[in-house]
Amino acid sequence: MAFIDYYKILGLQKNATENEIKKAYRKLARKYHPDLNPNNKEAEKKFKAVNEANEVLSHKENRKKYDKYGKDWEHAEHFEKAQKQQYQRSSQQNAYSNFSDSDYSDFFESMFGGGSSRRTYSSVKFRGQDYNAELHLELKDVYKTHKRTLTVNGKNIRLTIPAGVKNGQIIKIKGHGGQGVNGGPKGDLHIKFVIKNSTKFKLDNHNLHLTVDLDLYKAVLGGEVTVDTFDGKVKLKVKPETQNGTKVKLKGKGFPIYKKEGSFGDLYITYQIKIPTNLTKREKELFTELSKLRTS
Repeated sequence: MAFIDYYKILGLQKNATENEIKKAYRKLARKYHPDLNPNNKEAEKKFKAVNEANEVLSHKENRKKYDKYGKDWEHAEHFEKAQKQQYQRSSQQNAYSNFSDSDYSDFFESMFGGGSSRRTYSSVKFRGQDYNAELHLELKDVYKTHKRTLTVNGKNIRLTIPAGVKNGQIIKIKGHGGQGVNGGPKGDLHIKFVIKNSTKFKLDNHNLHLTVDLDLYKAVLGGEVTVDTFDGKVKLKVKPETQNGTKVKLKGKGFPIYKKEGSFGDLYITYQIKIPTNLTKREKELFTELSKLRTS
């Protein structure tokens, strides 16, 4: 059976949303509807094709099978059942879980016919199992690019960890998965980063946020304050009459931007004014005098 590109029929890309599929279908169904195109065989043909495309793509499970198996999507259940049985019969662990596009075609040809193919299922080259692993790191560990050795299934892998990698991000290391079968290629290794933030900085994308205590006197009179950044301390000038909650941006003092060497986000400092406690009698008198001056 020839491959029919249902996305092309509806004028859509493969990443189209459900809403986009619905809109495209309604528009084309109206355009080619037989009532609007009497005795038009071409319009009738296109109307049927549009309906067929919509029936597949508007159904979540059918669309998933179509995206994976193409023209053979209707036989997906048979294929997956046979795949599972073959896996169970195999003495090689993790050998049959991933097939290439050509493997699917060969399988369907041998199972359901369609041409002169005489290849048997057992002769198909199977791609090796993809391995999945988690790498747990602290936020400070991904501030700079560095190398780390991982042990996966007894094998040491030297991995370069790029600065700025995100929590939950997955990277693929090609060819470090399970062995292929019948001369098939190795699978890949997918590493998911689990990054814990034990610092006092809050990370927002590649920007950092930090709350800094500011004593009342510096807030009123101005002065200097030393604040922490992720890679050291800096001195900041405090303007007189600085209000509680005032934000200061330190450009380029944030977190590194993934795969953009030398590029950093910003650091946002929020001043939190601390009210003095345990005042002496004289201090209370002075605040009282100040209060009277402000209200006179």
